[in-house]
Amino acid sequence: MSRRVRMGVLAAGLLATAALFVTAFLDMPHFGGAWHPYGDRAVQASVNRRTANTVSAVNFDQRGFDTLGEESILFSSVLGTVVLLRQARDERTRAPRPGPVPAALRRYGLVALPATLLIGLYVIAHGQLSPGGGFQGGVVVATALHLLYIAVDYPALERIRPLGLYEVGDAVGEAAYVVLGLAGLLAGSAYLANVLPFGTFNTLSSGGTVPLLNAAVGLEVASAVVVLLARFLVQALEIEGGDGEKGQAA
Repeated sequence: MSRRVRMGVLAAGLLATAALFVTAFLDMPHFGGAWHPYGDRAVQASVNRRTANTVSAVNFDQRGFDTLGEESILFSSVLGTVVLLRQARDERTRAPRPGPVPAALRRYGLVALPATLLIGLYVIAHGQLSPGGGFQGGVVVATALHLLYIAVDYPALERIRPLGLYEVGDAVGEAAYVVLGLAGLLAGSAYLANVLPFGTFNTLSSGGTVPLLNAAVGLEVASAVVVLLARFLVQALEIEGGDGEKGQAA
C-alpha cells in the first residue's frame, strides 16, 4: 500500500470520526440547562440497584462489560511486561547496595505505610458507597507497600512482596471478574447482568454484584501495579563493552 493510499484511508477515518463528534455535539443538552437525560437515567438506575455511588453503578453495572475490557488491558500490559522484561541469558542479577535514608523520612514512611494501606483497602471496600473503588484503591494499596522501599531499602520491600503471589493475585482478580459475569447467564439474563439481591441502600452489602466486581478489580489492580513496578525496578542495566556485550540487571 502506497503512502498516498494510507494517507487517504487515514483522512477518511478522521473525517468520519469528526462528523460523528459534531453530530453528537449538536444534539447534546445545553450547558447549565435543566435537561440531563444521561445523568438522570444513570442516577435513577443507580438508586434502583441500591448503589449509592453512581460512578460505581455505571462502571460495574450499567457498563460492566466496558470495565472488563479496561481491566483486561491492564492485565495484558502486565503480562507483556513480564514477558519482555524477563531476565535474558546474557544478564545477571546484582544485589543492590542500600543507600542511607534520613531518619525523618524513615519515620514518616513507617508511619504512613499502614495508614495508606488501610485507606486503600477502605476505598476498595466502600467503592459502591463513596468516591473511589477498585481502580483507585488498588493503586493506593500498591503505593503503600512501596513506601517501605522509600523509607527502608529494596530488600525490605522484597520481603513483603513475593512476586509469585502477586502474579497469582493479578490473574485471580481478572478471572474473578470474568466468572462473576457468568452469574447473569446462569440466572437467565445477560452476561454481567446484576442479578444478585440489591440489599439495603447505603450499606456494605448493597449493590448486588457491584461490590464483588469492585473487589475483583481492586485485587487485580493492586497486584498488577506491584508486579509492574517490580519488573521495572530490576531493570537497572549496565552494558559492558568488549568481545561480547554483557548486561547486568541490578
